[in-house]
Amino acid sequence: MSSNTYIVFYISLCFFWLYKAIGSRGPIDTTLGFASQPLDQSNFDIQKPYDVPLDQRYNFINGVHKLWVFKTDKPHTRVSKTKPRTEIRIRGYDYSSGVWQFEAYGYVPHGTSGVSIMQVFGSNPPYSTTTMLRAYRNNLYYYRKHVILSNIYNKWFRLNVIHDVEGNTVKVYIDGVLKYEGGGRGGKSHYFKCGVYSQDDGTLYMESRWKNIRILKQT
Repeated sequence: MSSNTYIVFYISLCFFWLYKAIGSRGPIDTTLGFASQPLDQSNFDIQKPYDVPLDQRYNFINGVHKLWVFKTDKPHTRVSKTKPRTEIRIRGYDYSSGVWQFEAYGYVPHGTSGVSIMQVFGSNPPYSTTTMLRAYRNNLYYYRKHVILSNIYNKWFRLNVIHDVEGNTVKVYIDGVLKYEGGGRGGKSHYFKCGVYSQDDGTLYMESRWKNIRILKQT
């Protein structure tokens, strides 16, 4: 075999292993093997500051849910000690077993920071959530530990969160690409939420938008 043939073979082999290492991590259809559940506006329970009308913190126009809150707002009930929020709490699909998936397109406008935009609620004490995705300064984090997506402002992204209750695992995909995989936090009952829920270092005004929300269960 000539030296040129060896070089071509070596380069081809490098490209093959590069494809195996990188190409195999490309976008996938996370919904394969899952069944989409019936969902309409009646499943969307809007939690907002208790002392303001709904239309001052939420609207639904042309298929887009727009939710916003101010850092100075009241909590969602008079007795709550939590920070202000305007969130969609998915009703009708609380779960305690199986593998469930949240899918939606999300959008965070420039300037929103220090806020949770999506939750898998329910866990073992002392925690209250199994998953929380937070926006901080143009990045999306898994809590405050892992960057899920950089440069999130002013663009739509497809979010898929898969929660395996028995396996106690969570996977987070952005536009079909796995961005996080880790352990859950247990708990007896769970449900999905999205919107804006003020966290530490929250900006005065916080907003997120959502469309094409789906809830799926593994078949």
